[in-house]
Amino acid sequence: MLDIKLVRKNPTHLEALLKTKDPEISLAPIVALDEKSREIKLKVEELKSTRNSLSKEIGDRKRNKQDASDVMSQVSGLGDQISALDKELEEIETALSQKLAVIPNPPMDGIKSSLDPKDNVCIKTFGEKREFAFKPKNHVELNESLKLFDFQRGAKISGSGWPVYKNLGARLEWALINYMIETHISNGFEMWMVPHLVRPDMMFGSGQLPKFEKQLFKIKDDDYNLYLIPTSEVALNGLHYDEIFDAQELPKKYMSYSPCFRREAGAAGSQERGLIRVHQFNKVEMFCFTTPEDSPRMFEEMLKSAEQILQGLNIHYRNMLLVTGDMSFAAAKTVDVEVWLPGQNRYYEVSSVSNCTDYQARRSQIRFRKKDEKPELVHTLNGSGLATSRLMVSLLENNQQEDGTVLIPVVLQKYLGGLKEIKPT
Repeated sequence: MLDIKLVRKNPTHLEALLKTKDPEISLAPIVALDEKSREIKLKVEELKSTRNSLSKEIGDRKRNKQDASDVMSQVSGLGDQISALDKELEEIETALSQKLAVIPNPPMDGIKSSLDPKDNVCIKTFGEKREFAFKPKNHVELNESLKLFDFQRGAKISGSGWPVYKNLGARLEWALINYMIETHISNGFEMWMVPHLVRPDMMFGSGQLPKFEKQLFKIKDDDYNLYLIPTSEVALNGLHYDEIFDAQELPKKYMSYSPCFRREAGAAGSQERGLIRVHQFNKVEMFCFTTPEDSPRMFEEMLKSAEQILQGLNIHYRNMLLVTGDMSFAAAKTVDVEVWLPGQNRYYEVSSVSNCTDYQARRSQIRFRKKDEKPELVHTLNGSGLATSRLMVSLLENNQQEDGTVLIPVVLQKYLGGLKEIKPT
């Protein structure tokens, strides 16, 4: 959430910056509510000061055996005015909070201003696109003979967009997850296993609510009001909700595997079949709590850990620094790591590393303290490390052979009993 002090400082400049993420944003209602709130607070303070003076006068009169009924009447009237203003103030601050909650995190300095994702900036590439001596198949076509997934039975169980992994498909998925977990542990990340259902305030704290309510799956009945996590970032951020770290404890480098649930499957095109865009997918998530001074370094560490996985798999990828309009709601800076999918003839994101500065921390009241100083908000960072569904697609499509077999990267073979290739059945 934005700091209201930042809005007061230069609303015109801040609004222009925010419009590079969302052109519909206007800070005018927030400024008006904030001014009204401060006006009422000042008036309440003045009334309370007057009441205190009158109360003192009542005491003096009573001690001197004088009539104080007229002053007592004034004090009573002031009390009524203060109560009415307090009620009005509560309504204004609730409205102000609601409006601040749907304003995104402004982009950092140096981020390209554009609303078009085509303007994202490539800042690094690894490897090259594979040149095939035959016409490559997409992963859905490969699956016809490899039998790694069952999309029809998944649809029968839950509807479209809920894939079923089976046989070597399930084992290969689990191998990827284990490889990623071990890589992040070797890079100093602490592993957590978190709940897959969370309370609404956890969703609010991470920036999912209220803006993305319609994109989430939830359970709401007489006993529960919980949301399925769209990423374990939500739960990892919630671990320290309303807590204060000792500065010496930071940074905290966390990592968690979880399934992720999102209402994002749909008719996005004939190429986005199979595992490309689904309601449920697996992901290993990195999450860091750090001081503001250390957050740029942590950003680079997280990005490096994500890249290390792809380099070990020998998969061609590129890093894209996102323009302002393509960043997520809570992010101030984001680099997407995109892999090449020959079957789709395009790049797809498998990791998104973001610095959310103090945005989530303000919503979640996560702070740190240096010695005896006043607590400050931490910076939070998150990064996919990685999302497996599109990674699986890239692995299959880039390692396919003309006879229909798929070579298994060396780093995964130890998780599959030494298996070096997947053969058509």
